[in-house]
Amino acid sequence: MIKKEKSMSSKNKYRLENDTLGNIMISPDAYYGPQTQRAVENFQISGIRLPRSFIKAQGIIKASCASVNVELGSLSPEMGKAIIQASEEVIEGKLDDNFVVDVYQAGAGTSQNMNANEVIANRATEILGGSQKIHSNDHVNMSQSTNDTFPSALNIAAAETINLRLLPALLELEQEFQKKSDQFMSVLKSGRTHLHDGVPMRLGQELSGYTSIIHDIYLQLERRLDTLYQIGLGGKAIGTKINLHPNYIQKVICEVNNRTKLPFREPVNIFSFMQNMNEPIRCMMTLKELAIHLIKITSDLRLLSSGPRTGLAEITLPPIQPGSTIMPGKINPAILEMTHMVCCQVIGYETAIATAGLAGQLEINVMMPLIAHTFLHSIELLTNSIYTLSKKCINGIEANVEMCKKWMEDSLSLVTALSPIMGYDIASQIGMKADEENKTIKQVLEAQGLLTEEIINALDPNNMV
Repeated sequence: MIKKEKSMSSKNKYRLENDTLGNIMISPDAYYGPQTQRAVENFQISGIRLPRSFIKAQGIIKASCASVNVELGSLSPEMGKAIIQASEEVIEGKLDDNFVVDVYQAGAGTSQNMNANEVIANRATEILGGSQKIHSNDHVNMSQSTNDTFPSALNIAAAETINLRLLPALLELEQEFQKKSDQFMSVLKSGRTHLHDGVPMRLGQELSGYTSIIHDIYLQLERRLDTLYQIGLGGKAIGTKINLHPNYIQKVICEVNNRTKLPFREPVNIFSFMQNMNEPIRCMMTLKELAIHLIKITSDLRLLSSGPRTGLAEITLPPIQPGSTIMPGKINPAILEMTHMVCCQVIGYETAIATAGLAGQLEINVMMPLIAHTFLHSIELLTNSIYTLSKKCINGIEANVEMCKKWMEDSLSLVTALSPIMGYDIASQIGMKADEENKTIKQVLEAQGLLTEEIINALDPNNMV
């Protein structure tokens, strides 16, 4: 792959390169260079790499910067063309195997930025047939620093993923709940508060609550998404735009927009952008709220489908796999349980991001790699789990009409309809007597000769919803 002079150790082939710290051995097949190699050796921590979406965003930035640097006369057209081609290979995922730095790396993501710079530089040099040496810092990183490109890559990656995947997933979930709400609007059932009997309601009404909260989160996320369109390219090290062409920022953001088809813009205050991780922190709070609501919804559905003989059993879930290694035929609410687990992870990730946000000092937050990993992974986890929840659970829910009717008729809360007729105290006595004698409200009223036509109408659940 890389045409460099190779040295031989006693056992393995390698190529010898050097940086400001001296010589270092690198695999002859790797496009990355000495700074990446040092990071690989120094940070053998988790084996976790930043995701494809972030690497793609790095490629978008490097290609955009090279294009503008050529236009402004800062970079030769031949070099710029080679850098752009290599960057586009990064965008397409052709060089992913060369992005090898652990998430838990040197602060601010310098190693990650140099990983991209070195891969693109060596690939661009190869594209030129070795006729010109593309330098990772002088050419690929021209008009940039880690401090402005890393948070910009994060915002680009998050904005693209939310636009293309998470928002469509939420919309599909909302639509599935709406379909089920409409389908089950005629099904009467007992409501429940404090996990005890509540007044009657429609199953469709219950599900409409889920529809509405998902829609609300969708709108919130759209608003949060707008803040991610701020990218600080051109801020350089601390926001002062040192060594930068005056027309660079406007042109490079325009180039990013052409490549992503999204409306990225300059930050309101470049120094605030460099100092803080406002956009990921705020957006992550919305993802945490989404996780909280999904836990509530999936917990509800697990209760409503509990049984099938010893629980509420008001709804049935589509069977997707056996649920027990010892109880034949047992089916568990596996998709709901999976979703709950994902949401627990996302809530934990929000805490990690909030804690990392506290680590900002003076002109930069050095915890950016951790924030990038947890934020982008949260988006990916929620997207995948929501699509799975919609397709393999919600759209297959069926109502158990007879069980809904049974629990509703047995509910002591029906006595609520008697308060306007008999008064609260007498209605309470009737409810307590029904509970003590294990009878329905109607049975107690009938035994006492109180079951008049007015009361029969009042106790009709259709008149109570």
